[in-house]
Amino acid sequence: MPENTGPESRGPESRGLVLVVEDERHIADLERRYLAREGFGVHVETDGDGALAAARRMRPVAIVLDITLPGMDGIQVCRRLREEGDWTPVVFVTARDEVTDRILGLELGADDYLTKPFAPHELVARVKSLLRRAQGPQRNPVCRLGRLTLDTGRRTLQVDNDPVELTTTEFNLLAYLMGHPEQVFSREQLLAQVWGYAGYRDTRVMDVYVSQLRAKLGDASPIRTVRGVGYGVSDTGR
Repeated sequence: MPENTGPESRGPESRGLVLVVEDERHIADLERRYLAREGFGVHVETDGDGALAAARRMRPVAIVLDITLPGMDGIQVCRRLREEGDWTPVVFVTARDEVTDRILGLELGADDYLTKPFAPHELVARVKSLLRRAQGPQRNPVCRLGRLTLDTGRRTLQVDNDPVELTTTEFNLLAYLMGHPEQVFSREQLLAQVWGYAGYRDTRVMDVYVSQLRAKLGDASPIRTVRGVGYGVSDTGR
């Protein structure tokens, strides 16, 4: 059954609605309370079908999505949203801690990943970081490199004048790299810049995002790998 948070998270200073999808009521309530304290409106769903319907109907600013759900699981929900062209930022929350689960979620278009148990304030920090970087003003909104034109104001990317859809984190990563051409950054540095915090437990997630970007950009990709160091962009690409 869906659950609304009530007036406490719907005041005039609301940062927007976050859809929380979690079938464990005590966890959902904890997530709801911490997000509400930071000014977010929160709507809770406890199964995948309800989550998909709520996402379509409410257009939340972010989705906190458990993977293990009754009926349609979180991975299926994320897949369906991305297939429909819905690129709302998604943070997966799950008890699973297998590398394959994390990679699958990221490949489907998730923007971040938290493994239970986690501190509620960490979840809030990640949601706020995603939204801040997705909505923050940019001094030089249009950046061009090779065959790519990236507009950080409109949050759009074109390759040879053809639009390319990116997730929030893919866009933020590419924007950061294109804003610093010919520089090379370690995985840890990129995680700190793109996510907005340091100390991410698994730096291999950066390799997944780079792989996803290269697949979407094809031979127009400007991303190059410097072995033993990290990643950067240049006109020569890989």
